[in-house]
Amino acid sequence: MPHGNSIDSDPSSFRKYKQPGQLISTLEEESPNLPPSTHAPVKYGELVILGYNGCLPSGNRGRRRSRFILYKKEVPNGVKPDKRYEISAPRSAQVTKDNEKHTIAYTLSRHQTFIEEYTTDFKTDMFQIGRSTEPIIDFIVMDTVPGAKCQEDTVISESTISRFACRILVDRDPPYNARIYAAGFNSTSNIFLGEKACKWRTEQGMDGLTTNGVLLMRPKGGFQATSTPGVWREVSVCGNVYWLRETRSSPQRGKLVESENNILEDGTLIDLCGASLLWRSASGLRHTPTQELLDQLRKDINRARPQCPIGFNTLVLPRNRNVGRLLSENSKQPYAYLKCGHVHGFHEWNSKDQEGKEERMCPMCREVGPYEPLIMGNEASFCVDSEPPTHAFCPCGHMCSDKTAKYWSQVPLPHGTHAFQAACPFCATPLCGDQGM
Repeated sequence: MPHGNSIDSDPSSFRKYKQPGQLISTLEEESPNLPPSTHAPVKYGELVILGYNGCLPSGNRGRRRSRFILYKKEVPNGVKPDKRYEISAPRSAQVTKDNEKHTIAYTLSRHQTFIEEYTTDFKTDMFQIGRSTEPIIDFIVMDTVPGAKCQEDTVISESTISRFACRILVDRDPPYNARIYAAGFNSTSNIFLGEKACKWRTEQGMDGLTTNGVLLMRPKGGFQATSTPGVWREVSVCGNVYWLRETRSSPQRGKLVESENNILEDGTLIDLCGASLLWRSASGLRHTPTQELLDQLRKDINRARPQCPIGFNTLVLPRNRNVGRLLSENSKQPYAYLKCGHVHGFHEWNSKDQEGKEERMCPMCREVGPYEPLIMGNEASFCVDSEPPTHAFCPCGHMCSDKTAKYWSQVPLPHGTHAFQAACPFCATPLCGDQGM
């Protein structure tokens, strides 16, 4: 392979990327699908949160889950711009209190507010995403912590994800184009951009950005085996696309990108400053491996009866998608030496503890380094092809196909207010090596 070392005849070794972080062996597993409605409505697509490998730690419940499926609504609830005007008393005019009317209020000064009033659009369906638990939010997204963990409720008050982060409007007729806009309407059907918010006048009226922004990245060549990462942009409240600001909360907007729009293409990444989501269109999902296929690949690996070269016991990849560290000496769980890539069963041979981090000396090549369990990447939506799992990310050990590992190792995910870091899509753990870009 041009981008990795070839695998040798020893079944206990696996290929290791020299890019920002992937190792691996041979294995894989399964992930949950949300049940469709009883009358099988039209499916627009899915939003999948990076970092949870198919299920939240506390389980997928209601509007809080690792994946949200967008179905065609029985009654359209989309909105479109209608009237624009200015008022002299911000937030006191009746128009901003009428729950039947959706409005965006741009506060220009203490006594001047620009109002954009929206009307019902029977040709679109609207879905809202944010941290708020109010009924107006369709998909509740909390901060993602690397390692498939969620922040405790005591920390949520410090979240950088907006309570009403963004909204997506989908055409009800084919090809079901989905468009994303920064900011969502609150329980009174309003969006308020305060006096200090980043906003400006346009030929059509006003536009603005949310505090920490909503970023987009479309892959080049679609979402498939030959895809490469695109360029991160920021989408505005009105759906226009801009270059990134100097920092996430900078009051100065980036330059308008007139050649791009806010339509979500299959494989588009959406970053809400605290959580990243992957958009998979219904058409794109038809070419994505199913959970049944992933489970079959896992069974094929187990059927080959891979053997630990030290304990000579047969290694078995579990079906459980939440595989944890198994410390039994008789464990059949495959483990990998992340420095050299050799795979074994769990053993205590020549273990070392350096600065609280468990390390091992590989008995095959005597390389000392982290010794981690190999875990299946079970979220099928992250796969760019249907090939068997032959590589894994370092340092987490999540496994996937060669091309899937290569693609995500090159994706620079937003990190902090102005940095980017390649990370494992299954657990959000930063990858070893240089920042991927």
